[in-house]
Amino acid sequence: MNPHLSPVQVPDPEALGHVQRLCDLAQPYAAGPTADELFAAAMAESHAWHAGRSPFYAALLQDPPEEAAPTVGDGVRAPLVPAAFFKRHEILSIPREQVFLHLTSSGTTGQKSQMFFDEWTIRSAQRMVARIFDHYGWITPDRPVNYLLYSYEPAPSLKLGTSFTDNYLCDFAPARHTTHALRHTGTGHEFDVHGCVAALRRYAQDDVPVRILGFPAFLHFTLERMRAMGLPPLQLPEGSLVVLGGGWKGHADRQIAKDAFYAEITERLGIPGDRVRDTFGSVEHCVPYVECAHHRLHVPVWSRAAVRDTATLRPLPYGDRGFLHLVSPYITSVPAQSVVMGDLASLYPGADCPCPLSTDWFTVHGRAGVSRNRSCAVAAAELMKGMS
Repeated sequence: MNPHLSPVQVPDPEALGHVQRLCDLAQPYAAGPTADELFAAAMAESHAWHAGRSPFYAALLQDPPEEAAPTVGDGVRAPLVPAAFFKRHEILSIPREQVFLHLTSSGTTGQKSQMFFDEWTIRSAQRMVARIFDHYGWITPDRPVNYLLYSYEPAPSLKLGTSFTDNYLCDFAPARHTTHALRHTGTGHEFDVHGCVAALRRYAQDDVPVRILGFPAFLHFTLERMRAMGLPPLQLPEGSLVVLGGGWKGHADRQIAKDAFYAEITERLGIPGDRVRDTFGSVEHCVPYVECAHHRLHVPVWSRAAVRDTATLRPLPYGDRGFLHLVSPYITSVPAQSVVMGDLASLYPGADCPCPLSTDWFTVHGRAGVSRNRSCAVAAAELMKGMS
């Protein structure tokens, strides 16, 4: 068994018994009344846990209950905390000495979310990723792969969540060779587009699958450069996989439609569309959202999603566009179990997707408004300035 599927225990089994049971659910897209009741009980435990350890959250719970509570499940109260709050405040529900991991959400400049994880929180989030990869058959311990990582090459002081995630995803298949797109220079990182092109050409001649992980914009720029260089399309080995994350922030003017982008990947690299998946997640909310074969971001059993009006924060019906609100009781280190993201999204019922999953799914439309807040993708996009 993959080590990331191993059991993990909550900090206090008596106080967080329902949280433990919820996060122990092995089927990532289980649905129904039993799962809903367990989720509501786990959220109640999470609220009590943070209220008893965070004066900030205790004060927040004194506010009148939100009218929007039913949008995240019957009986689930979900006070709203903007993700941007964590860019300006370090709020913990554990003593500093219990911090197991510290990650930030942005690059070398700009506002950063400072997120602190105890061992339970980060291990349970990793187990969620492992269960989703296992669900799709992407854990292959006996089948090595070549990796092309469109993320930051590790450096001693690097604490970016995207770098941590992409390197962690390499644990699901042994690496024959690994190439990083953002090379560490000693003073920062540079996008090595020619190194990426060379790696893809070399990997196409190898006999093992290729896994491409990370920022979609970098992959798009690589494929554009290959076309500009007059290189013929490649046929990467069968079983190759693309798992994207981080969005196109900072280069929205050069973003192409998802269908066109996926078709470009299939045309230039020979990877079929159902082996190309986008993801959504953040350092403030580490629950993984991974596209199904029909490219919908389904909500896993460990979380719930809603969409809120950008002016009033009231809940919106299916199909309307508003702020994405994500809720999960998994986190015990920081009161971030009910976070309103800065992303605009639309929510849809599971029945609106032809795949077998029955949970709700959402579409992300991009960041809301114009803000000084920056993400890893924004910082990374600056490394592409001047590229043709």
